[in-house]
Amino acid sequence: MSVRTPYTIKGDTGDWELVMGLEVHAQVASNAKLFSGAATAFGADPNCNVSLVDAAMPGMLPVINRYCVEQAIRTGLGLKAQINHYSRFDRKNYFYPDLPQGYQISQFAHPIVGEGEIEVDVEPAHGGEAYSFPCRIERLHLEQDAGKSIHDMDPNSTYVDLNRSGVALMEIVSRPDVRTPAEAAAYVKKLRAIVIALGTCDGDMEKGNLRADVNVSVCKPGQYEKYRETGDFGHLGTRCEIKNMNSFRFIQQAIEYEARRQIEIIEGGGKVDQETRLFDPNKGETRSMRSKEDAHDYRYFPDPDLLPLEVEEAWIEEIRSTLPELPDEKRARFEADYGLSRYDAGVLTAEAEKAAFFEEVAKGRDAKLAANWVTQELFGYLNKEDLELSESPVSAVDLGGLIELISNDTISGKIAKDVFGRMIAGEGKPADIVEKHGLKQVTDTGAIEKVVDEIIAANPEQVAQVKEKPKTMGWFVGQVMKASGGKANPKAVNDILKAKLGL
Repeated sequence: MSVRTPYTIKGDTGDWELVMGLEVHAQVASNAKLFSGAATAFGADPNCNVSLVDAAMPGMLPVINRYCVEQAIRTGLGLKAQINHYSRFDRKNYFYPDLPQGYQISQFAHPIVGEGEIEVDVEPAHGGEAYSFPCRIERLHLEQDAGKSIHDMDPNSTYVDLNRSGVALMEIVSRPDVRTPAEAAAYVKKLRAIVIALGTCDGDMEKGNLRADVNVSVCKPGQYEKYRETGDFGHLGTRCEIKNMNSFRFIQQAIEYEARRQIEIIEGGGKVDQETRLFDPNKGETRSMRSKEDAHDYRYFPDPDLLPLEVEEAWIEEIRSTLPELPDEKRARFEADYGLSRYDAGVLTAEAEKAAFFEEVAKGRDAKLAANWVTQELFGYLNKEDLELSESPVSAVDLGGLIELISNDTISGKIAKDVFGRMIAGEGKPADIVEKHGLKQVTDTGAIEKVVDEIIAANPEQVAQVKEKPKTMGWFVGQVMKASGGKANPKAVNDILKAKLGL
């Protein structure tokens, strides 16, 4: 992995740098809501998963869901963060049509999880190399979700669906350690991989079960370093929050637009207003949603209906003992056991499904060859066709079978690509395809030698040239492979040519 390099945006007055912190809302994987027994299943008819507590009926009192607390602790442990033995729920007061109580029960001064840190791997971009950087986690707190306002069912009315009201959310807040659009997407991907591996959130961004608010600000080069030295946010520019991002691509597009918008305002002599903005993917731009409230605007105070949470160390250790293998641990194992590069291991362990698929392909086979076929050929095809791994027309077992045919010299790597294309087209298992189309590799050295002799005899000028410039032997290799229909064993071809040409 290479070193993190500065990312700058050109402005009329010189270079600018980006500074970002993210607030990721992850819906807790739980069958019941945070303070009621109502169901959390997605796709129910409007207002069917609503208890009297969720609807804020008079006299209804919230009761904490122990399992949601356990899931938050498990997530904190996965983030290598401090688990607070004492935490408290507060009321965050604001009005919105889909917030029946007129306040949200959240955690403010005393969150259940404190500071942590994760290592974020960033894929190559803009001609650069892959690298990693540490991102500090400020806190994780539990809170209840609001309902949903529906504006497109009637031109004159807004409908309210309270099915999400009271659903448990974990808000994971980072420090402003993210410096590029690619880093922001990579950070959310890493968090998503962690919570999925832990089983604390399903990570389904399309359903809104994991979404990110991105706080974007710009500053002149050197100002971020001053902030890190002093802890003084005054060295950073005024931030604007881009709300409810549920796509890695949109996260990057929104940041790019917002950064340039802020730079234009500042260079034009204006002042960036702290506000909450929304991203319009159709126009590729952000627009103002509301002015950004400070904490005092919400009039936080301890919720009088809920006692503080006091978590015993024994329970924390019990939860710790059940943690699964996390992405960083899995990546390290892939590097050690399979001999993969950090980058390849990172790509394969970014999602549990990808890691499991690779391990099935590599079982008892050449792991590096398996990694190349999974990350380059298979993932390349799926990305091109915009398919999920679960939709792959080639199974892990069949891809492993193809790799076996390459490893035992039944087919060459070039022929394997033809076989792979036929597998995608649904022609069946790799061995059957090879047999049906007569694609077995020619390993008979006598037959290859005969072809080599014929080509050498027919091209005396090329023979003379290759003796002066040995690198031109590639021409002969190409001719032999062409004459054999691509079936000749490439290693045997090279060895025979070197012997015949005296190289």
